[in-house]
Parts: sequence; structure tokens; C-alpha cells
Amino acid sequence: MKNKTANRYNRERFGCKVYRIALDAGFTCPNRDGTIDTRGCIFCSGYGSGEFAGDRDLGITEQIERGKNLVRDKMPGKDGRYIAYFQAFTGTYAPLEKLKRVYTEAIEHPDVVALSIATRPDCLPDEVIDLIASLNKIKPVWVELGLQTIHERTAQYIRRGYPLSAYEDAVERLAGNGIEIITHIILGLPGETREDMLRTAQYLGNSPISGIKIQLLHVLSGTDLAAEYEQHRFSCLTMEEYTDLVRDCIALLPERIVIHRMTGDGARRELIAPLWSTDKKRVLNMLNKKLSEG
Repeated sequence: MKNKTANRYNRERFGCKVYRIALDAGFTCPNRDGTIDTRGCIFCSGYGSGEFAGDRDLGITEQIERGKNLVRDKMPGKDGRYIAYFQAFTGTYAPLEKLKRVYTEAIEHPDVVALSIATRPDCLPDEVIDLIASLNKIKPVWVELGLQTIHERTAQYIRRGYPLSAYEDAVERLAGNGIEIITHIILGLPGETREDMLRTAQYLGNSPISGIKIQLLHVLSGTDLAAEYEQHRFSCLTMEEYTDLVRDCIALLPERIVIHRMTGDGARRELIAPLWSTDKKRVLNMLNKKLSEG
């Protein structure tokens, strides 16, 4: 694989292995609070993609310290370095003063080398981008945008709640302020063909993003997607299909785009399908084999 993985990229950039600590700052989402909808995206659980994030009842510093304790056994030495990852719900959807407070608390932690903020492209007003740009002068700040697909029919089906033009506008303004962008896509969305998914990857390859997260569609209990699945309205990708797609998507990306994720973890207690994804070691071994073969 010609592209760097996040692990390699972070080692080269920060001089050591870096671990992400997922944080929950108590945000919500316009797709849940009634601004756009109240149901959320069709695949999104009640955790707002923050199943593995910290406890929102705790302060940011305490969440970071707890996160450090969770990965301490994996650390080769005592001096760990971390990315503070605002993962749960929409990480820019709050009053500016709150955003400034929680971001600053995280970026000032001595063991944090970067911030990563997961958000929606329609929740990035200019004043928030200005705040992120100012923090980016202290330590790197990455903005992770949940695009999922470029296809409007799919976006409507999954209740994404914004058009592709909103994503394009956010990317232009972020890139214009020197902020690194990591885009999330989902492979296996109902109704999408192999060619549809590859077109999404090709589109991103021609955009100014710096990284990508490729996610397998997970069917989680309690979601509207689960109801669709139980009514046999779609089927999930097989491991063979998924790993082939990941290989072919990456082949469409220029070398400058870092691969931050090639699959994903669904909370086992909530995962309905595909169950093969729980064997992450096997999935990664197959991915690495296919990528090495070209």
C-alpha cells in the first residue's frame, strides 16, 4: 500500500506511537435535537458514534486521565502521547464559549499532541473555524467530517440531513485556514453498488483532504437501520466483498492521503450484523494480504 497508515504517520510526525483517547463533551446533534430531525442518522446508535468515548459527566482532563489508564498496559514506556478525540455526537455543535473551554482544556494537557474533532460539515460556522485555526497554531487540530457517501439518494435514505454542497463548502473553508481534514465514508450502505462506493473514494481522492476513515456498515440494535435489516430490505457485505472494496478504494487515493481506518468496531453488545466484523484480527490480516498483493 502506497498510502501511510495513521500509525506510521503519527510515529513520523510525533516521534512515537500515539493513542487516541475518545472524549464525550456532552454535545448533541442537529439531527437529534429537532433542528433537522429527532431520529438521528438511520445507522446511528443512542451514543452518537461515541460507544467507546469517555463519561460525559466527567471533566475533559479526568476523561483524558482515565483514557491514559486504559491504554497504559500497551505503552512501551512511561511517557505516552495522545490524541484527544472529541468523538461523541457533533463535536462543534455547542456555544462558542463552551467549545473554546473544552478544546483548550484538552489541548493544554501536557501529554496531548493533537486534537481531533468529529463533526458535521453543516455545523462549522466561520467563528468555529476561526477558533480551530487559532488552536491549530498551538498543536495540530484535525477536523473529521462524516460524509459517508457522495450520493444524494443515499444521503436522503440515511437521513444525513445536509447536501454534498455543504460538505464542499466546509472543506473549502477548513482547507483555506490550513486545517487538516479527515473524511469518514461508509461502505455497504443499502442501495449502493460497488461502482457507487468507488466513485465516493475517487471524489475524495481529488479533494484537499489529508486523511480518510473507511468504515464498514454496522447494523446496531435499536437503530432504524436494524428494523430495515430485520425486514430483509438489504444485506450486509461479506468479508471478501468488504476487503476487496477497501483495497480498490485505497488504490484510487493519492499517496498524500493518510489511511486512519480501514474497518471499525461495533459494540459487541449491540452489533446485529455483520458478525464476521467482530474478528478484527482476521479482518485486518485479510486486508493487509490484499493490500500487499496490490
